[in-house]
Amino acid sequence: MDTAAVLARYDREMREGARPDGPGARVERSAGVVRQVAPAHGWNGVLWSGLDADTDVDEVIAEQIARYAALGHAFEWKLYGHDGPAGLGERLRAAGFVPEGEETLLVAETAAIAPDAGPPAGVCVRAVGDAVGVDLVVEVHERAFGTDGSRLRRDLLERLAADPDSLVAVVALAGDAPVSAARMELVPGTSFAGLWGGGTVAGWRGRGLYRALVAHRARVAADRGFSYLQVDATSRSRPILRRLGFVPLTTTTPFVYAG
Repeated sequence: MDTAAVLARYDREMREGARPDGPGARVERSAGVVRQVAPAHGWNGVLWSGLDADTDVDEVIAEQIARYAALGHAFEWKLYGHDGPAGLGERLRAAGFVPEGEETLLVAETAAIAPDAGPPAGVCVRAVGDAVGVDLVVEVHERAFGTDGSRLRRDLLERLAADPDSLVAVVALAGDAPVSAARMELVPGTSFAGLWGGGTVAGWRGRGLYRALVAHRARVAADRGFSYLQVDATSRSRPILRRLGFVPLTTTTPFVYAG
């Protein structure tokens, strides 16, 4: 893979050319910045910036703070490792942003993911398309990550109602018990399918469920004409994804401004 070319394509299609990620969201472009404005329960933040040494960076940062303050929303500046100018992260800190954990942007060609990575015996993988299935996904999310899933539930239900072709959600069941779940976001007209939310409940980890759900989504993405899978990977998922053939393009760090 020509990683430099793929990264440039990712920046062009998924960041600079970003589209709203859900109902009620809109993308705004101004002062060398692309940002999403969404309802309070949605994702609000800066997706891309084309800043350089000649830019008044502090002024641009202040403009973003003022824009979201007018809406009464906290927001995130998603800073990628290759974004300029040098020292942008420090400027965001100085303006009151708080960085969260760094992740790695990994990409794989959909056709390169092993198609035979199925779930372990006694487990079946089902597509999610209604409120009952969404509840199963949310149950896995809450048990696997120990966080409240009410925002995820609302987001999935809204997306399935408004644009079901843009979302693929799957749940792995051991009998009637949900033990693993994940989702994939598909943006028409782009080359990248985004993998999100892969989680497995305690007691079922290490049995190949994460790998099986990646393979399942890769097959769906390939069938729908997407060339690449993209993941913002944590230190926990990164080794598994590297073994599956994903390669790192850059890092990404969410800088959060709560006001």
